[in-house]
Amino acid sequence: MIRLNNDTPNEVLQDVKIGSMVTDTFSKTGLVESIDISDDGLYRIYEFNLVTGRTITVKK
Repeated sequence: MIRLNNDTPNEVLQDVKIGSMVTDTFSKTGLVESIDISDDGLYRIYEFNLVTGRTITVKK
């Protein structure tokens, strides 16, 4: 299981694949259904959409 938060290294965030088991260590845990990566000029924003319908968002 991969822990996703703002302290997670970029290499780990890049290695997360669809089907990976992830958690935010609080209430969101599940398999990754889709991954959206965007860049707002200041941060790179990773949105991991889980099969449970929840989303884990990490700004780096």
